[in-house]
Amino acid sequence: MAETVGWLADKISIMELKIYHMREQIEREDVTPEFRSRCAEKAAVLESQRDDLAAELTTLLADLASGKVVPKLYRQFKMYNDPTYRSGGIDGGTQPAGDR
Repeated sequence: MAETVGWLADKISIMELKIYHMREQIEREDVTPEFRSRCAEKAAVLESQRDDLAAELTTLLADLASGKVVPKLYRQFKMYNDPTYRSGGIDGGTQPAGDR
């Protein structure tokens, strides 16, 4: 499972916003019944997708709690703020070019 708790929670919140706004469209009185019907169909799809994500989140949380899944820590190695990684450094890049 490549998804994280944070990723799933983010996707669920986005789906909730889409559902909320699609329901607003369903309740509009200045549109045709056909438009409302299409919006209702889309809302049903969005709700199904949200439910799938929620089930996946529930499963992931249970697996994490039981120890079946152990989260992996991914470390960030940022090179852009470290002058030793810039070309022109001396000693194989251990000193910035300006320190020569």
